[in-house]
Amino acid sequence: MEHPETYGISITCDHHPGVLRDIAAVVAAHDVNILIVQQSLIPSGPATGCASLYFELEGGDDREKLIADLLDLPPVRDVVTYEPFSRIFGSRVIIIGGGAQVAQVAMGAVNEADRHNIRGERISVDTIPLVGEDDLAQAVDAVVRLPRASILVLAGSLMGGKISKAVDRVRVAGIPVIALKMAGSVPKHADLVVTDPIQAGVFAVMHISRFARFDISRVRGQEF
Repeated sequence: MEHPETYGISITCDHHPGVLRDIAAVVAAHDVNILIVQQSLIPSGPATGCASLYFELEGGDDREKLIADLLDLPPVRDVVTYEPFSRIFGSRVIIIGGGAQVAQVAMGAVNEADRHNIRGERISVDTIPLVGEDDLAQAVDAVVRLPRASILVLAGSLMGGKISKAVDRVRVAGIPVIALKMAGSVPKHADLVVTDPIQAGVFAVMHISRFARFDISRVRGQEF
């Protein structure tokens, strides 16, 4: 079955109650499905104080008519179309943990992603150095809410407790987890444990690549 084309639109509009409802009604009237929606205030420039709404949409037969109908809404000031984030930034490797370890994992991931992206893939690498059980657990839980997050690497020297429970929730949501070899219980909850942080980054990219022949499910529970 052929999937409908996906595209992004950015809408600049007045910021008041009911605007999102009115925009969604127009989108639904065109039989278009909303995949992603993000909203923020514009802090500066000619549209200061207005709302910026970004949607990723699929379906519908007449994109130009959809845009025209959106522009007819009184609160809407401008509508611009874009390629979706999946074609620009692609799948995301998320790396969380201590600064030194995160940097080493990122080195391996970025180098490997570059090799694949040269051949037309789109793989991006996101990092955040964090310490503290609560902060790390919250960050791990948040991974399932990140658009296009495809794999998580936990890079640190000690992780367990609440972080391990968060890892279980991430895996249940369908996102595989690689952990560095470290103290604490997190390695027992991860799909794969890797001693070398650079290799962990390489494995993460290889798993989500369309071209690489590496599948974490085939080595789940092992340590390298």
